[in-house]
Amino acid sequence: MTPAFALATLSAYLLRFESAAFSTYLAEMQVVIPAAVAIKICVFGLLRMTRAWHDYVTFIDLLRLARATAVSAAFLALADSMFRDNGLLPRSIIVIDACLTTLFVGSMLSIRRVLRERKTLAKIDTSSQTRVLIAGLNETGEAFLRAIRRGSEASFQVVGIVAEKPRLVGREINGVPVVATFQEIVTAAQQNNVETVLVVDGELSPENLRSVVNDCRQHEIEVRVIPSVSRIVAGQVGFHPREVDIEDLLGRDAVDLDQDQLNRWLSDRVLMVTGSCGSIGSEIARQLLKFAPRKLLLVDRSETGQFHLGNELQEAIDAGIAEVIVGDITDTQRMREIVSENRPAIMFHAAAYKHVPLMEQHPSEAVKNITKATCGLVDLAHLYDVESFVMISTDKAVNPTSVMGCCKRVAELYVQAKAAHSSCHFVTVRFGNVLGSAGSVVPTFRRQIAEGGPVTITNPDMTRYFMTIPEASQLVIQAGAMGRGGEIFVLDMGQPVKIVSLAEDLIRLSGLEVHKDIELKFTGLRPGEKLYEELYIDDEKRLQTVHPKILIAESEQLALKDVIRHIAELVEAAESDSSAVRAKLKTIVPRYQYDAPLSESATAGSKLSTAASRAA
Repeated sequence: MTPAFALATLSAYLLRFESAAFSTYLAEMQVVIPAAVAIKICVFGLLRMTRAWHDYVTFIDLLRLARATAVSAAFLALADSMFRDNGLLPRSIIVIDACLTTLFVGSMLSIRRVLRERKTLAKIDTSSQTRVLIAGLNETGEAFLRAIRRGSEASFQVVGIVAEKPRLVGREINGVPVVATFQEIVTAAQQNNVETVLVVDGELSPENLRSVVNDCRQHEIEVRVIPSVSRIVAGQVGFHPREVDIEDLLGRDAVDLDQDQLNRWLSDRVLMVTGSCGSIGSEIARQLLKFAPRKLLLVDRSETGQFHLGNELQEAIDAGIAEVIVGDITDTQRMREIVSENRPAIMFHAAAYKHVPLMEQHPSEAVKNITKATCGLVDLAHLYDVESFVMISTDKAVNPTSVMGCCKRVAELYVQAKAAHSSCHFVTVRFGNVLGSAGSVVPTFRRQIAEGGPVTITNPDMTRYFMTIPEASQLVIQAGAMGRGGEIFVLDMGQPVKIVSLAEDLIRLSGLEVHKDIELKFTGLRPGEKLYEELYIDDEKRLQTVHPKILIAESEQLALKDVIRHIAELVEAAESDSSAVRAKLKTIVPRYQYDAPLSESATAGSKLSTAASRAA
């Protein structure tokens, strides 16, 4: 860089004084140029600008260069005023010298990258590349464009960009023309001989993405998604386009977490997750490990599930950070051993039966696994001074029509009531369905599509709330950190989705046509199912929190002694028969929409009277 430093100062004199420079200012230049060069060498060395000399110079490097030249100019002016009488060096020389130094050194830094990219482009065999359009453009798309330009073996040739705003058509971005809007994407693809459209992750709204996918599919144009830079950096995906997924069409935004609050709450603490093999439990575990807990206890009764989870988290287990524990939450003594030995500071209770039709067939098991087991864990958390207890609930607990949902509602009541009598922060987090969980609708539809159909739907009018597993898990943790005891947090699920539309989208994303390749079959509502789910009970107030995706459902709470009495009677009924369980659930949760036959009601009433006498 030394020649560039000297040339910049010399050129500053020539530009300022033209031909008079050599005759009039020769003596001065002989002093100033060596001084300026020496100052620049020192400043550039101290600011480590020599490390910017590489093939991948960026705008950040040029900003660092501008800072270094500004500091050099300041030191040159300071030296001139300190060591020369009256500061004879014209200030214009200092300014011009700084500008020229930036220009000359910046050119030297950039020329290596320019030559390298030209050489790379010359090597690319465009005949073997796939001609593509990019739909939408943000940092991810721009990075993808640059990656293609740098790779001599790039498999894509970007021939155009499709933008949302018509005013951008005709402009160029990174040398690539904007050729059309989203509505004209098929025409643009045909005109440019394009068979693939790359969609920038998160850049298109779900409506626009659905329109683009449908239009392109009709004309046999492939649609793929460029993963976001944040997911690439996190190591979640590779930097290559993927298939459009159902999550893209739902358009769930990324979760913004209060990292400082979560670090203070979770770091260097003993944490416990029940139901660690489940979709939510396992994802909560993955998220918690990011906050460097002292120890993470992963509790589940599924031996196979725990085995696979242990393999996934082997590094954390080897480091002594995580421990996989086989244990049944209905086994009170086993849970007592785990809690008393490890003394967790925070417990996330995600274990519970979830399949509505099965619990309709076995209501006593729902009571044991959902209500009784939750009460036992709550009591242990209070007994062993757990700081926070977070229970995962469901939208099926709101105006329930199923045994599973009603048992969850009873568990909510107990967690709320216990919070008023304990130093532990007992909170509940209520939300709807998550995409991709085991046995849920999306994996079921995908399996049915792979088998050639039909795709079975219970009712054409059925709707459900959906969110992704990582989103739900992150918000559960955030809500837990916010809880002070007694709150029922409700996650913002967005707009409900028609199950028919979900099925149709999945069929189209598989490259098939509804009713032509795959039939839809309506089977009727199953026992306990609702046409639509709700997130709030009628008399619950919706309160805002500091997080836009987390709200509070506030309602009148039952007295703890009353809840304990009701649950004791419910557990007693569970030793009897299904009708007794349903009748007692109806007593505890009047909104439980179950109408037992008269014969069942009479039998249940007799058995409940006997159970109540025993409890008394």
